[in-house]
Amino acid sequence: MNELIGRVFSFEKTVFPDSRELFGKLSTQGQSPKALMISCADSRIVPEQIMQAEPGELFVCRNAGNMVPPFATMNGGVSSTVEYAVVALGVRDIIVCGHSDCGAMKALAAPELPQGMPNVVAWLRHGSAAEHVVSSCSPHLHGNERVRAVSLQNIIAQIAHLRTHPSVAAAIARGEMALHGWFVDISAGMVLGLDGDTGQFVPLREDRSLPVALPAQPRAASEPLVEAAE
Repeated sequence: MNELIGRVFSFEKTVFPDSRELFGKLSTQGQSPKALMISCADSRIVPEQIMQAEPGELFVCRNAGNMVPPFATMNGGVSSTVEYAVVALGVRDIIVCGHSDCGAMKALAAPELPQGMPNVVAWLRHGSAAEHVVSSCSPHLHGNERVRAVSLQNIIAQIAHLRTHPSVAAAIARGEMALHGWFVDISAGMVLGLDGDTGQFVPLREDRSLPVALPAQPRAASEPLVEAAE
């Protein structure tokens, strides 16, 4: 732990001086992040490293299992972060990012939920749809295959939850919001993206179009009302 804390001094002595101009700009002009990433709190997943983002470029919300609770009147940290990112910061891309070997997904995929952790059990309910989809549609999967399937379905489920948030729904209707679902395979060093057209997760590659779960395009109901015939 002392070694980890000691790296603060390295930041002050080496990292900050090399980026003094950037930090000065951020402190005087504020932040304008390009995207919001909702990722797992797992220590092996570092959103800024995955996206090679500089300070000020990425707004991050981390929690166990990269969950997005459906919108409700009761306040919550994820809901507040999403609302602030969209309304105050003008973020127009949101990424829900899961990963391989996820402890939360292992617990969700297990026959019985963990004991002695009532808050964890309550939190995992936000991923219950993912577990139900895999159990209903792919009952033959077991072990690591089942956990991976639940992890992928959980990304899809959380994107669906994200769309229930008024700020996100309004931005989608205006054509100002794109939603992305990513899965980081830790052992392979690979990022998979959800293709909304096919429903498949495909590798992100420089020579291919970026897979997008929900592209930015106007979706508001605009058809004129048809008056009843007299």
